[in-house]
Amino acid sequence: MEKILVTGGAGYIGSVLTPMLLDAGHQVTIYDNIMYGAQPLLGFASHKNLNLVKGDVREASEVAKVVKGHDWIIHLAAIVGYPACAADPLRANSVNVEGTRNIVKSMGKGQRLIFASTGSTYGKVEGTATEETPIAPLTLYGRNKRDCEELIKASCQDFILLRFATVFGSSPRLRLDLLVNDFVYQAIHNRQIILYEGHFRRTFLHSFDAAAMYPFCIANYEKMRGQTYNVGDETMNYTKKEIALKIKEYVEYYLHEAEVGHDQDQRDYAVDYGKLRNLGYRAKISMDGGIQELVKIFRVLRTSDPLRNI
Repeated sequence: MEKILVTGGAGYIGSVLTPMLLDAGHQVTIYDNIMYGAQPLLGFASHKNLNLVKGDVREASEVAKVVKGHDWIIHLAAIVGYPACAADPLRANSVNVEGTRNIVKSMGKGQRLIFASTGSTYGKVEGTATEETPIAPLTLYGRNKRDCEELIKASCQDFILLRFATVFGSSPRLRLDLLVNDFVYQAIHNRQIILYEGHFRRTFLHSFDAAAMYPFCIANYEKMRGQTYNVGDETMNYTKKEIALKIKEYVEYYLHEAEVGHDQDQRDYAVDYGKLRNLGYRAKISMDGGIQELVKIFRVLRTSDPLRNI
């Protein structure tokens, strides 16, 4: 039994990941400020191997207490996405960068860190992005994650850095600010999608596959330690318009292609996942499967701001 600390464990990925870790027989501590309430935890809160601690990664003394005694730290707590970061830059910097610094400073010998970064660190890329592509983030969110990566590398702690594709799909802590989730919701409830920069390419990854990456890292840690990995699957490379048209296969709606609108991250490139694929990782849930899941959920669910990320 491994003792695993999951910061942000009540969040979008954390609430999918934690049951996986518990089912695998691990002892898990969630450290989260519960800003979206306790509902994402209710399905597994009674598990005998789960410990819940309400706290903020910006509180250095509290972080030091909770980090102690754990074999693994899975650091998910963050202000995620460029709109949320741009809405409150000071908070984004303090949570994302200083919170990560508190985690790293609290770690001792033998403790291992798995850090959730993002493909947004690459910025505008011509062609295909590999782990060797120089990163040049264009947004505060991307710069925050770049700074975190750098301070983790400089810490000489045991770590794995994960640059995730654009995640989509369901979760106990559902998010609507993610592109595929938002498109499906708009198609069902507004009967239209307003699409800009439809030719922009991205790689997508279902929330289940994103969460499953962490048990994969634990199982393959000796091969992966001290390295950076793009996390995704080449089979999930799509343009925004391809996503919109795929949703049309399941929902009748009006697609309006607008000439205004701008992705500040400039995510318009393919990503190479060969380094991770060579270790045996492949996405299990397809775009079609994820969209069908979201259609089923959103047909019976009309949500509002509290379930969004901003």
